[in-house]
Amino acid sequence: MGFSANCRDCPRLAHFLEEVRAEHPDYHAKPVAPFGAKKPGLLIVGLAPGMHGANRSGRPFTGDFAGILLYQTLHKFGFASARASVHRDDGLELRNCRITNAVKCLPPQNKPETSEIKRCNHYLAEELKALPKGAIVLALGGVAHQAVLMATGEKRSAFPFAHAARHDLGDGMILVDSYHCSRYNTNTRRLTTAMFEQVFTDILKILDGRKSA
Repeated sequence: MGFSANCRDCPRLAHFLEEVRAEHPDYHAKPVAPFGAKKPGLLIVGLAPGMHGANRSGRPFTGDFAGILLYQTLHKFGFASARASVHRDDGLELRNCRITNAVKCLPPQNKPETSEIKRCNHYLAEELKALPKGAIVLALGGVAHQAVLMATGEKRSAFPFAHAARHDLGDGMILVDSYHCSRYNTNTRRLTTAMFEQVFTDILKILDGRKSA
């Protein structure tokens, strides 16, 4: 079954979104759909919608701090038509790129439970299956990394998360890791702009190499 904005498979998350809608009636406050090209060479997987970001706007990484570095980097490397994602109807387009989340609903304290990651994982599994052969998957953070492995049936111990790591998942699919572009990671300089851009430089090299192969 494909993505559904009416999904209520996780009772805790469904109840929390009801509370958020009551407090913020102008917010999207529903499961957030993937955004971007339908057959992308690059699929970016985040953790979950942010309270005042995707949960408000209805578009992944849009409206909060985490999206600033992501979209300006996507624009710099040719994956986005603009350097900022302001709101869902701002006309921004992604080129050869798609953005999704391991968990499609806003979790309390931005911390989904393991059971919720597992319950939502079939959506990610379907997204991965729909990718063209040779696509690259970029996991932003350890939770997204683990969700991709869960969706592909791979063992976590065989593919440890590390910033800028590259993992061959077979059948041409490559998983690339990056620290999440969160406010905490960028403010503490665990993730710098240069580090993030280097990840995309490496991704472009892989994609360009496959085009010329």
